[in-house]
Amino acid sequence: MRLPTLGKRGEGWVAGQILLIAAVFLSALVGRGWSSGYAVAAYTLGGTLFALGLLLLATAGLQLGTSLTPFPAPREDQQLTTTGAFALVRHPMYGGGILIALGWTIIFASVVGLGLTLVLALFLDLKARREEVWLSEGLDGYEAYQERTRRKLLPFVY
Repeated sequence: MRLPTLGKRGEGWVAGQILLIAAVFLSALVGRGWSSGYAVAAYTLGGTLFALGLLLLATAGLQLGTSLTPFPAPREDQQLTTTGAFALVRHPMYGGGILIALGWTIIFASVVGLGLTLVLALFLDLKARREEVWLSEGLDGYEAYQERTRRKLLPFVY
């Protein structure tokens, strides 16, 4: 299945991503909070996931350097990055964003946020699929990198 480009560089994918991320963060407003028996565990788990996601996202962003772009279409001068976070997963920034969103929704006990996080994860998976079509067409060695790096979004998971 070939996914739509949603713009020359994938602008529609970026717009959808921004809207979903904003919705996840706003979902904290309707979070019901944790009872005292679960609060410490929930805050610890949520905070840990949030921090790991932030670390993964920031590390990958720094590794990309000037190749960093929010658009799924690669830059004209983009180089293939295969080390560091990119040795673990092909789209570590998306995986980091999912962990941040999941941690956030756990901290605020937001069922709405959990649902939106699932939608965000599915959306980012589709965006990554579209991006990989462009990367395969535009970057030498990308298909071999896909074969070597089996995980797409989350290290050791998916």
